[in-house]
Amino acid sequence: MASVASASAAAAATAATPVVSTASGESTTPKIPQKSSKQRKKQPSKEDHALPSDPEVIWPPPYVIEDGLRRVEPYHFAYRTWVKERWRGRALVDVFESEFRDRPIEYYRECMEKGSVLVNAKKVGPNHILKNGELIAHICHRHEPPCTADPVQVLHEDDEMIVINKPSGMPVHPAGRYNFNSVVEVMRSERSRDFKAYPCNRLDRLTSGIMFIAKTPQAACKMGEQIMGRTVRKEYLARVIGRFPDGEVICNEPILQISPKLGLNRVRANGRHARTVFKRLAYYPPAEGQGNEAKPGEAANGRPWRNKQGYSIVRCLPVTGRTHQIRVHLQHLGHPIENDPIYANYKVWGLNLGANDGDASLNSDEDIISRLSRMGKEDVAEAVAYYDEMVDEYYKKKAEKMSGELCKECDTPLYTDPGSHELSLWLHSLRYEDSGGAWSYSSPMPKWALPPDGMNGPVEVGDMKELVVAVRDTNPELVSADILEVQMGPRFDDLQIGYSRHGDLLYFWGCGRLAIFGHPPTETWTLGG
Repeated sequence: MASVASASAAAAATAATPVVSTASGESTTPKIPQKSSKQRKKQPSKEDHALPSDPEVIWPPPYVIEDGLRRVEPYHFAYRTWVKERWRGRALVDVFESEFRDRPIEYYRECMEKGSVLVNAKKVGPNHILKNGELIAHICHRHEPPCTADPVQVLHEDDEMIVINKPSGMPVHPAGRYNFNSVVEVMRSERSRDFKAYPCNRLDRLTSGIMFIAKTPQAACKMGEQIMGRTVRKEYLARVIGRFPDGEVICNEPILQISPKLGLNRVRANGRHARTVFKRLAYYPPAEGQGNEAKPGEAANGRPWRNKQGYSIVRCLPVTGRTHQIRVHLQHLGHPIENDPIYANYKVWGLNLGANDGDASLNSDEDIISRLSRMGKEDVAEAVAYYDEMVDEYYKKKAEKMSGELCKECDTPLYTDPGSHELSLWLHSLRYEDSGGAWSYSSPMPKWALPPDGMNGPVEVGDMKELVVAVRDTNPELVSADILEVQMGPRFDDLQIGYSRHGDLLYFWGCGRLAIFGHPPTETWTLGG
């Protein structure tokens, strides 16, 4: 789901500087008294402790493209962190033992003794007592997991913004085990070392589709304000289990995060308000002989299992932007995304797959969290917020993901290549558009949404009018003049004046503009023009 770019922090910092207007009307920034050179104390910075393994020194990224995967040759890298308040006065080795548990303490002690764990770029040994302002660095031989070799497709570019079609299986930012295998680093490698990317919306690693990459913090802030103002319409495509119902389906169920550690969400009455509009684009029954026949007594919410076979391509308009909103709402409706490793997993949710279980009467939160934590390689892909951390810990205990080989340089156990289920989720960000009609960008339909061999079906998606009209009374910010023209007839033009009532909203239009008066009357929106 989309979220506001962090670049808004830069704008906030700029806005914090006071501006004074003079008698002539000019704006000036007041001078701030400066400390003398004796008063100023040089603050340490990461640049003061530059290391040969810093990311900026490694250029170009050591990519290798093979077997449909983008691999990164192992390289030396420095993980760095400032000493936190709770670490002050403690021995370096004690902090590593309590805070960094991905390796045995014997490994870290050896690194400290040989100088690959440094403090302020100096070898200090494991018993060094940490102080405020010190910078800890751990130089290691880094092994990144491979990701898809599909390109980052540019759909539009101007002086401020790049609109891309993000491939599935590639994270947006460097995070966790991923660094060079991320959207921003791949784009930087294709443009220039000095290129800076400012993502304006966020997609999970497994999700593909439209993303906005600003070229400046100001452009990112501008787009972020539009997204926050909810005047940007978003449409996704999902491939779900079974035959999705006809017509527009609106899900207004609130969503609650039941596990902050896992980032797991469920429909709950005490959750945050959420609304999604769905409409089936196509249904494809199972190939002859592949569908499961219903067994006696087997049903899900009264629907025999034969009705759960085949799959539908569903259009999704998320009006709100909760974490995993589309996935959770589809699960609640009984049609989860077909290859969703979390919300469509029988081992976690049971035969009902979590449908219509808003009161947790079928599966308690504790049961779901417990089952999810026990999942292994064949069941899990990165589908929750802290997946990397969770499964890494799991694999260290179970050793199910290791290839059995060791790195010749650092003796790190090597990972096997990711399976197809670890590189894709059948959820695609298809379209973003301004509700006022100022701009619109769409991406191609993914392969999994196209008709299967031997079947006929849609190969493109129409506009969003049907989806928007379904919530026009409750979400007028999504309504534009062209949509109302379809609903109200040819009277809506630059020369005529008219009005129409829809629910609690009263629409007045004329001279190419539209005013919407809500309840109470003080709520007014002006669109079009």
